[in-house]
Amino acid sequence: MPDRPSRPGGRSNRVLTAIYTAVGELVGQRADKISFPVIAERAGVNPTTLYRRWADVNALLEDVAVAALTRDGESVPDTGSLERDLTEWANIIARDINRPERARYLRAMVAARVDLVANCAITDARREQAAEMVRRANERGEKTPTVAQILDHIVAPLYYTVVFALPLDDDHAGRLVRDVLAMAR
Repeated sequence: MPDRPSRPGGRSNRVLTAIYTAVGELVGQRADKISFPVIAERAGVNPTTLYRRWADVNALLEDVAVAALTRDGESVPDTGSLERDLTEWANIIARDINRPERARYLRAMVAARVDLVANCAITDARREQAAEMVRRANERGEKTPTVAQILDHIVAPLYYTVVFALPLDDDHAGRLVRDVLAMAR
């Protein structure tokens, strides 16, 4: 049977939206009680829908986190300067994850995680974005920090600040960018 293209806005999109909404609600309410049957009941779907798509609850939580904390097709700024690109990008991330509903979700996701994971899809998405900005800066002949430095000294502190409900504004994000640019090779 040939693969059929997904229908944006179709039944599968409605089911996925219901599942993601259910997970978001459950994470905020009772992180220790999240299971496929509980999610399925809340979403109004058969549990087999979940078992077919995700290996376990942690895999589903990762997908929901990526959907909640990044945007599909999110492009990174291209201002012609790595400093301006990183500053704009850091401010976009900071404003997004600092929104009350995002901050609550991020905190709940951290509280729900009990096992170590080999990969973090959110980190992977941010790594790809940082790599794109570094690649463009290198093509322009700019000195650049490494992608790891950007993740460790811009992205991680932004998420840390929101998880622990510390003040976060554009000045904070700008300082992080200036600090990481001082590491440029």
